[in-house]
Amino acid sequence: MSDEEDDIILSDLSDDDLVDQMMDDLYDGLKDEIMESVNILLERNWTPYDILTRPLVGGMTIVGNDFRDGILFVPEVLLAANAMKGGMSILKPLLVETGAPTIGKMVIGTVKGDIHDIGKNLVAMMMEGAGFEIVDLGINNAVDGYLEALENEKADILGMSALLTTTMPYMKVVIDTLKEQGKRDDYIVLVGGAPLNEEFGRAIGADAYCRDAAVAVETAKSFMARKHNRAPS
Repeated sequence: MSDEEDDIILSDLSDDDLVDQMMDDLYDGLKDEIMESVNILLERNWTPYDILTRPLVGGMTIVGNDFRDGILFVPEVLLAANAMKGGMSILKPLLVETGAPTIGKMVIGTVKGDIHDIGKNLVAMMMEGAGFEIVDLGINNAVDGYLEALENEKADILGMSALLTTTMPYMKVVIDTLKEQGKRDDYIVLVGGAPLNEEFGRAIGADAYCRDAAVAVETAKSFMARKHNRAPS
């Protein structure tokens, strides 16, 4: 950042300029600045939902697009997602209070036998940044844990991650169990991880294979739009 940008007093900016600045700060992964700006907009009587959708989701959309296009890389996206998380820590309780809508709810976790979570964490943060509610089950998840969370949380989407070729087949165990229980059509199932590909996703009965976090967001938004019979934003 330049010295000129360092001298910006956020509270002196107009609403529109502050929104633009927040998108820049999010892109640069500046968590403290994002949290300060969120509080400023709240003091100016912005609704939590408008703060979420305009500067935060808007900024993370740019981050996601640049990640997809190879302009940004994982460390930079993690910084941006962490800044987003700072803003969300303020907004989340307020959003719950006001009953603000979310795009959808996703249960996500790494499958049984697999303890890798960097990719899964990135997807979870990017999805939250896009306006989804995320229930992160962490690593090493057995089928019962997935199914229980899906039902208890009334989720729309199941996201499963694997980084080992030996744990990939467990995704099919989860999907087959959903089929056996007559619940497969209740959920959108997205899978991802380095050793996976589209052919594997189709073979196990997933709705889609997502090669990275940006694609996961786009795919989830598309499926949710289809579910509600509307065009994705």
